[in-house]
Amino acid sequence: MESTVGLRVLGIDPGLTRCGLSIVQAGKGRTVIPVAVGVARTPYKSSMGDRLKELYEAITDWIAEYKPDVVAMERLFERGEVSTVLHTAHAVGVLILAASQANLDVHEYTPSQVKKAITGNGRADKKQMTAMVTRILGLENPPKPADAADALAIAITHCWRAPQILREEKAKEQLRKMGIDPDRAAGPKGMNTTYHPRVVPTPQVTGESLRDLGGAQSWVRR
Repeated sequence: MESTVGLRVLGIDPGLTRCGLSIVQAGKGRTVIPVAVGVARTPYKSSMGDRLKELYEAITDWIAEYKPDVVAMERLFERGEVSTVLHTAHAVGVLILAASQANLDVHEYTPSQVKKAITGNGRADKKQMTAMVTRILGLENPPKPADAADALAIAITHCWRAPQILREEKAKEQLRKMGIDPDRAAGPKGMNTTYHPRVVPTPQVTGESLRDLGGAQSWVRR
């Protein structure tokens, strides 16, 4: 079995007004260690440029401080108000840019994929999701606000999916060495055309503290 123990994931619930951020670390089996969670906020009345700049600075600060190995993000959907979707799309672009500049792969998951992974039900509600995230991470209290809980759920989903992704990537590499196009060999859908993991084990963390991050919680482990 491929091991991703120590993999540190930056989970993102993208948004311009509120962007949920989380850091978790993969343990043995399905164990996931919470490292930090928070929400990056941008002033609603500020210009688009200023808001995107603040969001960019927030994500680059998190990357610099927590040194994740990979980024997991909720996939953007076209549903909802046009203005909200456009604002979120701008935010997603900035977030992907920041990750790319740090040489981090970005993996996207739909809400139903995350719900299915966390609760076993692709239509689970917010209350069920928060309860399961709290249980999986062994937290004393549910993470707040909802954006922070969603970011944790996305990160957990990637921790659990990472071993399979790594196996698929190694299988693709073997086919390439044989001169075979892995996507063509796997049929129209390919083996996995979305995810490109960058798995780098990180040192075991010790100690913890709790601090405020814009109204959210953060477990900071050194």
